[in-house]
Amino acid sequence: MGFYAERIVPRIVNVACGMKTAEPLRRRVCEGLEGEIIELGFGSGHNVPFYPAAVTGVAAVEPSDLGWKLAEQRIRASNIPVRRAAPDGQSLPFGDDTFDAALSTWTLCTIPDAGAALREVRRVLKPGGTLHFLEHGLAPEEDENIRRWQRRLDPLEQRLFDGCHLTRPIVAMLTRAGFTITDLDVFYEEGAPKPIGADSLGVALPT
Repeated sequence: MGFYAERIVPRIVNVACGMKTAEPLRRRVCEGLEGEIIELGFGSGHNVPFYPAAVTGVAAVEPSDLGWKLAEQRIRASNIPVRRAAPDGQSLPFGDDTFDAALSTWTLCTIPDAGAALREVRRVLKPGGTLHFLEHGLAPEEDENIRRWQRRLDPLEQRLFDGCHLTRPIVAMLTRAGFTITDLDVFYEEGAPKPIGADSLGVALPT
């Protein structure tokens, strides 16, 4: 990782992901979480204020030292224990059937091998455990004009945001990794240009 990826991108992401318009979405995706959870792409901790009281602990997967530092104030303000447990979602240092639930928000766009990360999440979830997800990705099939813009902008997006993709098919990725989606809302994020704001929010179960 170079200076830009290590020192600049986490600050950009901290601001971009901390917008007030995202708060209702974070509240929605965190609803129903309980017990010990694992959060992929913890970032600077913007989900922390929205963890339900039923969450007893959080294992945070976050590669960025600066992102973790930026999260310190939010972690201190929470009554829920949060520990930085792993740097890489593609290889999790936990046994099978460890966690009651998993959380991923605007993360699968950037993990180099998102399929591997999802298979790891599936492995460490207890039977009946749920994955709560809020991700941006490829626009709905009927919006081909938006998809064309996403393909044009994707190389720039990857350079500006250290590997973030606009064109990953979130629902198909989850299905291929062995999840069944039990709740899904597909929409364009309020206030965001459609090519970068095509969101999928839902809950999935390992099959």
